[in-house]
Order: sequence, then structure tokens, then C-alpha cells
Amino acid sequence: MSAPLDGLIVVDLSRALAGPHATMMLGDLGARIIKIETPAGGDDTRGWGPPFVGDDEHGVESTYFLSANRNKESIALDLKSGEGHAALESLVRRADVLVENFRTGVLDRLGFGIPELHRLNPRLVVLSISGFGHDGPEGGRAGYDQIAQGEAGLMSVTGSGPGDPQRVGVPIADILAGMYGAYGVLAALRERDRTGVGTVVRTSLLAAVVGVHGFQGTAWTVAGEVGHARGNHHPSISPYGLFHCKDGAVQISCGSEGLWRRLCTEFGLDPAAEGLRTNGDRVRHPDLVRKVVEDAFAADEPDALLVRLARAGVPAGRLRSIDEVYAWEQTASQGLLVDVEHATLGRLTLPGPPLRFFDGDDRERPRRSHSAPPTLDQHGPALRAELGLDRPEGVQP
Repeated sequence: MSAPLDGLIVVDLSRALAGPHATMMLGDLGARIIKIETPAGGDDTRGWGPPFVGDDEHGVESTYFLSANRNKESIALDLKSGEGHAALESLVRRADVLVENFRTGVLDRLGFGIPELHRLNPRLVVLSISGFGHDGPEGGRAGYDQIAQGEAGLMSVTGSGPGDPQRVGVPIADILAGMYGAYGVLAALRERDRTGVGTVVRTSLLAAVVGVHGFQGTAWTVAGEVGHARGNHHPSISPYGLFHCKDGAVQISCGSEGLWRRLCTEFGLDPAAEGLRTNGDRVRHPDLVRKVVEDAFAADEPDALLVRLARAGVPAGRLRSIDEVYAWEQTASQGLLVDVEHATLGRLTLPGPPLRFFDGDDRERPRRSHSAPPTLDQHGPALRAELGLDRPEGVQP
């Protein structure tokens, strides 16, 4: 089944999460991803857990690794050895893209600095992901997701209040860096279509988080206001957030005065009351808004409340746990669950890619099948044969 990036070859030297997420995105779109792992244990995330699944007889896999490595082939190579160096050189000559997230200077010490990569393959697009950038006063500094969330300001605007900084509950800096990286690769490939020459795309965890500051960024750069954590309520729109009701809570979004008036009509509120007249008034009086709305919601349980809010045309939603999200029919309808056959674990259900494709008549193109994340060196024998190599390099479980 054809896919947008069919025929592209990506050499994936990355590990942990940002780089692997980028290459998984490219693999979801049809690119062939050849993941190079260290023989002694492979990608770091193979050891990140629990949870682990499997058994000692057939092999144990980390669910963390499974989250970022579908649609890839794995080969274990020691890049410091002659054979590993020769294998990577052969792959670079054939590849369209190379992705790496080594510390600054490591690729050069391995003999594959940018000039050498482009000498081997002038059409190669290189994606390099770092923690804080490859240059600047702190260039080359090691970066992990939570450190980047703190350094890049995200934790300062996340939490119940100014004294309660919290990390986002998923490794968002890593994932965003991977997304920006994949986006940059596609732009570089389009440029290569015109010029015939590859280029280097660089991003970082720092850049990715700053890139999504949104209104929090311009509040400072334009208005000189420093944002801070405000819990589950929006700092610029009101009412917009989580409100408690009988035996639970719902979330609502009154992103316009019209929606605010609809809410007031349904629940018998006075939209012109002191402190409630305009969005600016409501933002400046968060405690008042919260009390007024929660008093109006107090008699209804979440399901009944959502019916009333839908009837009024006010955007609203429930709070779902992770298991409830994957049991939700809407999630399945969007292709967000994929079944794959793993080499040792058998049939697995994984979170699926977030993109769908349609033709000019708005008919969905058939969804492609996906391959399971590989075991360490699973595709080594076939790739060694393809590259003219004849033996593995001391792969360890």
C-alpha cells in the first residue's frame, strides 16, 4: 500500500525519544527507517521501565521503547569498529536522510562529521537534535526532557499556582523536538527537489519548547508580563477550564461573549453582573467566576451537565483516564489504534499515527499497515546481507 514517503531511506542513529519520535513519524508516512543500535543493549529506552512486557524465554521489551519505534528495522553496529564504520558509510551513500542526537562533537569523532557525510552523499538531509542547541554559550549541554521543561519555562506556567511548578505528564519537550525535526526534514527534502543538494536541519529540546510558548511568549516579549501557573483555568479567557459539579467535574470553554451568554441563559446567570460583564472582567476575577459557575453546576452530575451544555451550544468535555481514551469509539474511528505483530510478543495494539489522508473527492485513502517496533538486531541478518557484511557484532540482550 503506497504512502507519501515511499522510497525514502532514513538512517536513524538516534536513541531515547526525540530522534526516535521524528523517525517514527517519517516511518508512519512510508519511509524506510534503518535504526542503528549499540550491540550491548541497544537504544537506552529498551531499559526504561517498568512496565516491561514479555518473558525471559522469548525476551522482555520496554513499553517505553514500543511507544516510539514502530515501522523500523534494527541493526546492531559498533560504530567504532571497522565493520561498523564501513556499514554506516554504505548506508549513508544510499540514504536520503540521517537522524542523530549525539552530544555535540560525537559524530565528528566517529569520522562522520557533516562535511564527510556530504562528501559521501551530497543529497543527504541530516537532522541533528540536541538538548539546548549545538552552539551558543551553552551549546552541547546534555538535555533531558524534564530539565528542558524547567529551563525553557514550561514548568513555570504549569501547575496549580505560581508556587507549584509541574512538568507536563508526558515527555513533551522530546516529542515536540521530534515533531519539529520531522517537519524540518520534509522541508529540506522539498528544497532538495529544487536544488539537488541536501542540507542540515538542527533543532533542540529548548527550541521546541520555546516554539510552543504561544501567547505566554508574546505576553512577555510584547506586553512585558511574565506568565505563571494558573492551574486548570486559562489566563486570558474566562470561563475556560475545569469546574466541579456533583460527583465529578467537567471542562468548558467560553471563547466568545456569545458562548458566555449561552452559558448564562442555560443556567440562569446574569451575564452583566459586577465582575462578569466582559472577558477582561472575568479574567481579573477568577475566584468569582469559579464560584458562580460551580454553584450553577452543583446539582448536576457530569453526564447530565454535558447534555445541558451541549443543548446550550457551549463547548465542553469530560475528564478521561488513559484507559478510557483507548476504549472510546471516537479514538478508534480516527485510526489512533493500530494492531501489529511483534517478533516475540505476538499481536500488540499500539497508539497509532495522528494523520489520515484523503483524495480530492474526500474519500479516505486506505490506511497502511504498520510493523511492530523491532527487537534488537531483528533485521541485522538481512541488512548485513544487503550491505555485504557477513556477521553480527556481539549483540547482547
